[in-house]
Amino acid sequence: MAKAETTGRELKKGLLPRHIQLMALGGMIGTGIFKGSGDTLNIAGPSVIFAYLLGGLLLFIVMVALAELALVYPGLNIQHLIHKAFGFRTSIIIGWLYWVNWMIVTIVEILAGGSFLQLWFPHLPLWLLALFCAILCVGINLFQVKYYGEFEFWFAGIKIFAIIAFIILGLLILFGVIPGHADPLKNYFGYGGFFPHGIGGVISAFLVVIFSYGGSELIGLTVTEAKDVEKTLPGVIKGVVWRIILFYVVPITVICGMMPWNKVSQTESSPFVQVFHIVGIPGVPHLMNFVLITAVLSAANSGFYATTRTLYAMAERGEAPKFVRKISSQGIPIGGLALTSGFLAVGILLAYLAKGQIINELMSIPGFTIILVWMAICAAELKLRPHYNGLPFFKMIGYPYMTIAGIAGLGAIFLSFVFNKANWIGTVTCLVIITFLIILSFFIKEKTPEKN
Repeated sequence: MAKAETTGRELKKGLLPRHIQLMALGGMIGTGIFKGSGDTLNIAGPSVIFAYLLGGLLLFIVMVALAELALVYPGLNIQHLIHKAFGFRTSIIIGWLYWVNWMIVTIVEILAGGSFLQLWFPHLPLWLLALFCAILCVGINLFQVKYYGEFEFWFAGIKIFAIIAFIILGLLILFGVIPGHADPLKNYFGYGGFFPHGIGGVISAFLVVIFSYGGSELIGLTVTEAKDVEKTLPGVIKGVVWRIILFYVVPITVICGMMPWNKVSQTESSPFVQVFHIVGIPGVPHLMNFVLITAVLSAANSGFYATTRTLYAMAERGEAPKFVRKISSQGIPIGGLALTSGFLAVGILLAYLAKGQIINELMSIPGFTIILVWMAICAAELKLRPHYNGLPFFKMIGYPYMTIAGIAGLGAIFLSFVFNKANWIGTVTCLVIITFLIILSFFIKEKTPEKN
């Protein structure tokens, strides 16, 4: 029998389809929409709606490519699929890049939770409130996956219900059913027009938009712990895609109609709270703030899940340290959880040392990394499709042109980020990380699979 800290124990399989769907939504509906929407509105104004729509189309292409691969090669997650398509060295680079992406996303979600708590505890520092959120999330991730999935199901359900309630309440105000001070036509077209910063503003907003949609590929991880994957995966992906577009595009449209885009603050509370302060509905801003806190903690939980499972999968192939394969008696990858918690502590330290726009600066980095991961998924489908034993019932329509279009669109967005001076911190950070991972890949030897 293998050693207990490695293969003697296995990850528990206890996630149900409803857990997976809500977890996928939980990873995608967080800081990107609740706090990042303030950034995109300042960058592009009301025209940011088109950025979210185009981002949704690219998301759909990536999700279909991933679903097709998962059905043809059941039991393989993203890192395994990249390894199968492009070999060991590329899988190291993409695998670690994916972990870096989710690690930073988790830090951002935790810091956002702390920033929302400052509405009620304005005299407490961000780092201290973020530390409280981090301890809570680490505790949740120590439970068995089935209990974690149940917790996350209700956690994510709260914010989905809140967004729907926000949309309904906002539309009632915009159409005059509920008295308010909103002037939608003036707000949409009266402050520099619908495109106040031109097409360039829409392109610039993609950095946060892609960050916001990042998390959809979490299904590529959760599928390895699902039951009846061939029956549940296609429906899960179709449902996630249209819901994500709905939960981003419609709320942004409502916000633009309820307040002038240039009055949305990037440094204060969420735009979802700001609009209710402006329309003057008592009590609602605080209720919404509570929901936002549960929302970002839900996204942080998804981040913990993604980082720990990514590390475990990489360690199986010798791409990560052996200790991250350590499994607790509850079937939890405790080694990966410890490493993730350590880096989370570094993020909280940054909040202590670098005050101000720390969340916005960190939020730009996953925008770069997730594009590269998405491009790798699409490229893997192009490489592996000719080697399928047979096409699955759920496959890419218009192959290979749709997949190539997805890669081209993502590549164009990535290049626009790199050559935009406003993104120099994220650009330099991302290029340094990629360079380091490329060098690292030459020093790691591929591990021979263990035989049972």
